[in-house]
Amino acid sequence: MDLQPGTFVRLEGRQGDTYQVVSVDDYADSCWVRRWPLPRRGSPVFSVPLHELSQAQANGSAAAAAA
Repeated sequence: MDLQPGTFVRLEGRQGDTYQVVSVDDYADSCWVRRWPLPRRGSPVFSVPLHELSQAQANGSAAAAAA
């Protein structure tokens, strides 16, 4: 999977939730993500191991934000 900032992903064990990649840390084999869509007051960023990610299917909100 090609991860770049802005890519939408899903986390293992959290079905239905979509997250946006903020940064990729190749040295730690992890990336920083935040919940998508963003709530009005923002969303905390947290680190997730790369092996726990899968590419999210583009849906209405994700596709609109990426355009």
